[in-house]
Amino acid sequence: MHTKGRWTLLLAILSVFALLASACGDDDDDAGGGGGGGNGDLSGTVAVSGSSTVEPISSAAAEAFAEENGGVDISVEGPGTGDGFEAFCAGETDISDASRPIDKEEIAACEEAGIEFIELKVGFDGIAVLTSPDNPLECLSFADLYALIGPESQGFEQWTDAQELATELGADTEFPDLPLELTGPGEESGTYDSFIEIALADIAEARLEEGAITEDQVETTRPDYNSSPNDNTIISNIEGSEGSLGWVGFSFAEAAGDSVKAMAVSEEPGGECVEASSETISDGSYPLSRSLYIYVNKAKAEENEALSAFVDFYLEGLTEFVEGGGYVALPEDQVSETTSAWEDKTVGTREG
Repeated sequence: MHTKGRWTLLLAILSVFALLASACGDDDDDAGGGGGGGNGDLSGTVAVSGSSTVEPISSAAAEAFAEENGGVDISVEGPGTGDGFEAFCAGETDISDASRPIDKEEIAACEEAGIEFIELKVGFDGIAVLTSPDNPLECLSFADLYALIGPESQGFEQWTDAQELATELGADTEFPDLPLELTGPGEESGTYDSFIEIALADIAEARLEEGAITEDQVETTRPDYNSSPNDNTIISNIEGSEGSLGWVGFSFAEAAGDSVKAMAVSEEPGGECVEASSETISDGSYPLSRSLYIYVNKAKAEENEALSAFVDFYLEGLTEFVEGGGYVALPEDQVSETTSAWEDKTVGTREG
């Protein structure tokens, strides 16, 4: 009797422990659902818009997240960095993709709307300057680019039309006798803004001081070119003409392969000509390198579990998503900075 009683008591104790273990396991599963892992109970919507350059990275993250979280609907659009910030600072989106840092006017618009944002650097890209493989030129300096694309080049129909201006700016490049058929992104694009800021702005400021251009022309290109928000359309236009010239994000140029020629670029006339590559973009030696970002609405992230979980997931697989899109991943120390900015919910820009 005593032996049977002891076995009965032991079985009862083991049953209690089994129930407790099962309950704890359920709690762990529920707690993990808000992070990067799958959670069948997680639901909601996340709206992402902005840079067409960053769009493939965010789309890859969204598709992978949706596979594990079928109840979350994530939309990703790429109308351009400027248009993305306009929607973001109007409270219409949760995340804004950007191929440049947010500017002062956009910050003011967000502040006026009461929107606090968390700026997260996600990778690097370079702006590739493209022409036809039949074009004999191999390298262009910033002075050359200003002479061909800057505000003073309006009306130039041949490459040689820019020769005098390029020479005045100190360049020694001999332009080919070819029609100049220019194509590139429009004003809604972060690639447009970044190109001006990196390649043209310093020369434009100097030309302003000399009285050669007006203040309104400093932050512009020539207006008379074929612009498109679609990078693949720009590539197609460049492929079709021996005298073509244009600029797109490095990943689009790389995907185009031998159908276009990516020009090496030098910052100064007669300087070192550097070709765009993952290595030269990452180490900054390619003169037209730039950082890529996502901006997260802080209040919405606190209110929307699906949004917060998506950003967690995005950053956990950041290197994979960035490299999968054909871009250059951040070094480990910068990945840590981005992760810390998100974990600490650091508000504002560190780039302005």
